[in-house]
Amino acid sequence: MLGFDESILIKGAGDVATGVAHRLHRAGFRPLMTELPMPLTVRRMVSFSEAVYAGQIEVEGVTAVRAAGLGEALALRDRGLVPVIVDPESATLRQWAPRVLIEATLAKHNTGITQHDAPLVIALGPGYTAGRDAHAVVETKRGHHLGRVITEGAAAPNTGEPEAVAGHTHQRVLRAPGAGVFSPLVAIGDPVTAGQVVGRVGDAPVATAIDGVVRGLLHGGLAVTEGLKIGDVDPRGVRDYCFAISDKARAVGGGVLEALLHFASGR
Repeated sequence: MLGFDESILIKGAGDVATGVAHRLHRAGFRPLMTELPMPLTVRRMVSFSEAVYAGQIEVEGVTAVRAAGLGEALALRDRGLVPVIVDPESATLRQWAPRVLIEATLAKHNTGITQHDAPLVIALGPGYTAGRDAHAVVETKRGHHLGRVITEGAAAPNTGEPEAVAGHTHQRVLRAPGAGVFSPLVAIGDPVTAGQVVGRVGDAPVATAIDGVVRGLLHGGLAVTEGLKIGDVDPRGVRDYCFAISDKARAVGGGVLEALLHFASGR
């Protein structure tokens, strides 16, 4: 049986993973998160991965803090904070042996986890099959089944097409035109118009194809590869959305909470 004091490790701390951690924290659980040394998170203002760069970040009343190791992370957790450990090799999983592992990197392929990594393993999105790779998979594709808990089978496959926002798909995504160092010319929350140059990769300009507000943007100074997602323009033009957990992240967080309680009940 699982309880509110159970050890929960979330692999990844991007915007959807943050929606999961935020929902679990608000429900009384105390998750711990791991991240890469230089996260390429676009929606930085609503992602606990930003603690890797800034030391700490608050998202809708919940604060995440970068921890130097497991000991410090557990102390932060006991103080009601969400610890984020830089751990590209998943050493925390082996050292801590948590009761619950949540794979929340949204890599769209199996990152190497199995359902034997913890008594309860929950994976988000495509790349995982419930009953083989994880005990449960949560649907991450927008639509009728968003947030659905799958205990047999897999989530919808990755289409490679960005999900539509106000009718826009790939037009709303800013991608690197080539390899180089990214230099932003705007900030998250800024209004932009179609054709505006919003940044550069090396000497190559990056322009937005649509009007809207900058919902997400990589840190300046990061080395990027051609085609990498470096930003996101929201055509709805509502600045507040840039600083709030998305409906998608909340729905996925609700699915993870449902899965936890489902397995805790032993049904």
